[in-house]
Amino acid sequence: MTKDYFPEYGNWTRKQPGALNMDEKQVEEAIRFAKTHENKLSINNMQMFTRTASETREPHDEVLGPVKERGEMTGLIIKDGYIVAEWGDINRIDMTFSVTKTYLSTTVGLAYDKGLISDLNDNVYRYLPNPDEHFGNEHNKKITWDHLLRQTSEWQGVLWDKPDWADRPPENMSFDSLDKQKYMMPGSKYKYNDVRVNLLALLATNLWRNPLPKILKENVMDPIGASNTWRWHGYKNSWIVLDGQNIQSVSGGGHWGGGMFINALDHARFGYLFLRNGEWDKNKIISKEWINMASSPSEINKSYGFMNWFLNSNEEGTEKKISSAPSNAVYFSGLGSNIIYVDWQNDLVVVVRWIDSDYLSGFIDLILKSLK
Repeated sequence: MTKDYFPEYGNWTRKQPGALNMDEKQVEEAIRFAKTHENKLSINNMQMFTRTASETREPHDEVLGPVKERGEMTGLIIKDGYIVAEWGDINRIDMTFSVTKTYLSTTVGLAYDKGLISDLNDNVYRYLPNPDEHFGNEHNKKITWDHLLRQTSEWQGVLWDKPDWADRPPENMSFDSLDKQKYMMPGSKYKYNDVRVNLLALLATNLWRNPLPKILKENVMDPIGASNTWRWHGYKNSWIVLDGQNIQSVSGGGHWGGGMFINALDHARFGYLFLRNGEWDKNKIISKEWINMASSPSEINKSYGFMNWFLNSNEEGTEKKISSAPSNAVYFSGLGSNIIYVDWQNDLVVVVRWIDSDYLSGFIDLILKSLK
């Protein structure tokens, strides 16, 4: 059996597609397809930061964290561990929006592996020194780690001046009635809600008693040979005092700014870590148990695992998002679109930034057609 290749820091071996039984013309066609379906968001000014409150339907749309103009379309294709194709500036630092959630859930996975969380079905408030601060009512006390990871918590509250009810509110409600939205039992409703994601980041920071970028750097990014150029930001008002030190609680995405600012090459290393089931050159970074849980669906949303694991499952009642991809393939997705695609069956990682999300399936399908 051939030993898996792991790129060292600052160096990643390139091979021609043909050397790995890929049709080179088909690979080129896939890249052309991606480039011709770049998203329509402005390069000079990410559209989400210029829309008015009436367009976003969010009454609390103030930007609190750093933002950045995006670069041109960028991507990499990694087959059997080797880079077989790349385009754009793969070293450019860009916002990655909700892919930040995957980095966040990974820090929770590290805490689980270390025993800082005994059981994901434990009530979160039991892990806090002052549970009344964010889990004081009976509704919030029912919330578990699993609920927060799957975005089914229905947590009620305000964090960093953002009320949970103001995040992606229903279109048929007026601003005056948004705070009267009904809450479901924790674990019974899926809601993509960044206030609750940011709450998980705060909870993980308290678990580690350290800033999450430091935890991620020491336990994941340095061991996999990532660059030193990525940064994980929070908000100007998301500072806490922990063990006598001022620490910024980071955000789980670019909603209201902040989140992970990172290049495509580091994204590819992160995706490759999961392709190799959490190991890097015989070193276990994160457990296979965690990866299995993160890539498992809930009863509420069968196409979503832990945040931000999008599943290509074709379970009953769901439709495969990427038509020709294996049902166990996963991808991490952020606004733009920012995509990290992980395919164990085909030993494949694909990173693509700024592709129109409607054409992601077509792009991956073309790559898969190149496999002989």
